This record gives sequence, C-alpha cells and structure tokens, in this order.
Amino acid sequence: MINKKNADHQSHLQDVLDAPEGAHIAALFDFDGTIIAGYSATAMLWEKIKRREMTAEEVVETINVMAQYSTGNMGFSGLMTGAAKFMKGVTEESYFEFGEELYEKHIARKVYPEARALIEAHRAKGHTIAIVSSATIYQIEPTARDLDIEHVLCSQYEVENGEFTGNIIRPLCFGEGKVIAAESLAADYGLDLDKSYFYSDSYDDIELLERVGKPRPLNPNAKLREVARENDWPLEKYESRGQGKPVDYIRTIYATGSLIGSAVASLPIWALTGSQREAMNFSTGLFGDIATALTGCELEVTGEENLWTSRPCIFVFNHQSKADVMILAKLIRRDMGGVAKKEVRDTPVIGKLMELAGTVFIDRANAKSAIKTMAPLIDAIKIDGKSIVIAPEGTRTLSPKLGPFKKGAFHMAIQAGVPMVPIVIHNAGDVAPKNEFLMRPAKVRVDVLPAVDTSKWSVRTMNEHVAEVRGMFLEALGQGEEEEALEALVNDDRAPVKKTSGAKRASVPKKPEAKKPATRKKPTVRKTGAKKPAAQKSVAKKSVSRSTAPKKPATAKSTTIQAVE
Repeated sequence: MINKKNADHQSHLQDVLDAPEGAHIAALFDFDGTIIAGYSATAMLWEKIKRREMTAEEVVETINVMAQYSTGNMGFSGLMTGAAKFMKGVTEESYFEFGEELYEKHIARKVYPEARALIEAHRAKGHTIAIVSSATIYQIEPTARDLDIEHVLCSQYEVENGEFTGNIIRPLCFGEGKVIAAESLAADYGLDLDKSYFYSDSYDDIELLERVGKPRPLNPNAKLREVARENDWPLEKYESRGQGKPVDYIRTIYATGSLIGSAVASLPIWALTGSQREAMNFSTGLFGDIATALTGCELEVTGEENLWTSRPCIFVFNHQSKADVMILAKLIRRDMGGVAKKEVRDTPVIGKLMELAGTVFIDRANAKSAIKTMAPLIDAIKIDGKSIVIAPEGTRTLSPKLGPFKKGAFHMAIQAGVPMVPIVIHNAGDVAPKNEFLMRPAKVRVDVLPAVDTSKWSVRTMNEHVAEVRGMFLEALGQGEEEEALEALVNDDRAPVKKTSGAKRASVPKKPEAKKPATRKKPTVRKTGAKKPAAQKSVAKKSVSRSTAPKKPATAKSTTIQAVE
C-alpha cells in the first residue's frame, strides 16, 4: 500500500504515482545495490567461507579473481567463468536450497523498504515489473518471490542432469546483455521500452539506462551520478539499509538499555506503594515512550480508542520486528502480560524483567507444553483483569507479508471469555527487519481494529474464527487480494505455469501453501528450437548446503527466469 503522504519526499515514488497506467509500461529493476543494500554475491561468498565449504585454494583464487575484476583487469564474463569452475559437479537443487538459507540469514533484511514501496506503486499502476540482474537466480529468487515480481532476467550457469557443468550460458545478463534481455521481454509481452523505467545503482548498466525512456539511477555510484547529472536524469539515494551511521548504533544501544532503566525508575513506586503491578505499569509505559523516542520511531495510529474500550482482552498483533516490543509498550502501557519463546528468559536481566512484567515463556516446539504453560495467563485475565498480548504468527516474519496463525490466542480468548483486539502493524520492519541489530528512524503505521466478540466462539468452530481474524489483518494490510489469488491457485492443482517463448526461460517454482508444504519444483529450462534437456538426476556428487532449507509458503504468481540467447 502506498503512503502518498510521504511521496513528496521520494522523487522516484512520486514520479510513479503521477505516471500513466498500463501493462505496456515496464518497471525494470537491477538487484544488488538497487532493491537490496550491498551485494548478494559477497554475502554468498562469506557464508560459504563461514561454513568451510570452500578449500583454501578456492578462497584464494576467488579473492584473486574478484580483485582482478574490481581493478578492471578482468571483465564480468571472466568473473562468472571463474565462479562457475568451482561449481562443476554441484547439484543445482543444493544451490536453490543455499539461496533460501542466504535469503533468511542475510538478504531479507537488506531489502530497502523504499524499493518495496516503489515496486508496489508500479504494481498499483498495472506496470509489468521485472528484475534485470547480472546475478543468478539462486541469489534473486527468494526476494523476487517475496516482492511478487513476476519476471526475473538474469545470468545463468549451465546445468546438465541436475548438476552444474562448470560453464556459463552466454551472453550473460550484463551490459549489452541486459538490453537484449529487456528487448526480448518487451517483444514477448508487448512492452514499450520508450515509456518504461529502469532503476540501477551502477554505471555498468548504462546501456539499458540509455535504452529505456525513463532511466532512474537509484543509489548511484560516483560515475553513474555524474552521468545522471549530465543527462538531467532524476536520481535518488536510500539510506534505510546497509551500513548504519554511528548515531544509529547509539540509538539502538540506548533504546535496548532503556528497558533496564525504566525498570530501575519504577523501583521507588514498588518500594513506597508495595504494588508491583503499578511499578510494572509505570515501567512499561516509560520504556515505550523512551525507546520509541530514542530510535526515532514515530507512530501513526488509527483506531487508538480501541486500545481501551474492551479491557481485559487478548491483543493480537502481526510480528515483524524487535521494534514491536517498544511499539506495543507505548500503545498498551499498562495491565498487560505476554508470551515469548523460552530462549528469551535466558537473556541476562531483560529475561527476568519480562518475567516480572507477567511474560510467560513457552517452548514452541512442544505444543502440549506450551498450552499448559499459558494456563496462568487465564487466571491473570479472569482474576487480575490483565490483558494478554500475543503474536498468533508465533515468530517474526521476514517480510511484511502475514504468516499463518496459530490457535493459542484463540483458545485463550474462549477460555477467558474476553474479546480479541487486533493490532495491525504495517511497517515495523522499516525500523528493524528480522535479524537486524540496528534500529533506524521511521514512521510506523498502526491500525487498532475494533474488538472482536468471542462470546459465541467454540473449539468446534475454531478454524472459522482464526480465518475471520486473520482476514481482518489481511484487509488492513492490503494483502487480501493476494491471499484470495493464493487460495484459488492452491485449490486448482491444474493451474498452468506461465510459458514464454523467444529466449531461454525457466519458470521460478511457486511457493507451496503454508499449511501443506509441498516439494518445490526445479525450474524447467527450454531452448527455442532445441530439444528439452534430459531429466535432472537427484543424486549429488557434492553439496553446497549442509542442511535443507525450509520450504517457503506459496505465492499466487509464477515467475519467469530469462537468460539471453
């Protein structure tokens, strides 16, 4: 959903909001440095070194090749050829799994929220969106899936019988190769490149920037910035991801420490009144105020009155970020208890403070144990009049997309006989995405929805209630249509995979439905005018990944990969 209120401060976004509609207009995005901060190849290399999946000789040679490329003594083709050599005999499937793990550990938190909003703006205009990158599909696919980008045009390694041959497919999607790929996509889908956009951070993409009608340098390097100014191209730089400033580290450390400071400040209240509850209430509100102020987290709240009209209640929220804790503390302020994973209890000082504040720690791996552990919360609601805060998704999500709901909060509402109040947090990930230490200033939108009456709920109709409340979140987040499309796809096993022609393509596997994990299909590559490659073998000579990545939930769209021919 696009926040037009902030558009005046984001020139590229405002440009799209004012643009004409139509699928004939393409929005082409480079990947590294444009959609994400930094370089996915660097993250991939360091992860492999960390796992000791490269020999000392391979590490030295890789660093040497990268040094030659960075100094201009080797072209991109030489760089890719050098990388391909080390992959000979490795299964392609292991690289898809490695790409999933890389996304979860490193890439997801590097996605610029501004780029996400820009992509959504193009989607709202009905533009055809594609990633055009020199990187490989193993680096790009999970992010493309997260962003619902239907087309991926990228460089490819040669694969035979399910294993890399050690060769690359030429021409690569680099320099003039990106122009060839974009023109092939345009021919297949009736795109008008003279009316289309291309976003890139690098001068290496000058050919495609000059080919489209609307070149848009984004986070440009020095050389591209100079060319953009000469040609009067609008440019923009994002600073919400990547290496933080010293002040960001100071903000984060002090905001985290303010939980302890707030608890200390409440001790006189406890000592003088003898009321632990009033002390905790004071501490909770103070922590929320101090932490949000220190991090520059500004809340834009709709339906704030719903926080107070139906207490005690079960507050349910979508969990996106560690910033959720301070946001909820600022909003709810008093008479609250919560649920957290058992590992948090072992955190020095903070774990004990959360326990004193009424947090119950559960073992998510043991459902029966978790239900039993949460039993005291029912007494806290019925006897003490406390409200309970719980995230039905269980754990933090990697993106703003809503995950499946667990039923614990719903059972609790039935047993306690209290209403349920949904708190919809739109973009806490802008402050701190999952796996990110730093917290940065951001305006976070929050919708507090009216209380849901649970008096007629029963265990027998539990699935209906979960679907009803989750539907409220989906609607507030603007994800309802996507979810409906997903359900239609899951219910139609014969849903066709989009086929393309004219260049070498493969369809990126769809994510299976969260509730019924399915095996991800390997991309099927075909070459125009040639026979389909032989069926890929499942036996690996060697593996890049030591553990199998968890399968991802499904999206409703298929994605096409293209390598230029």
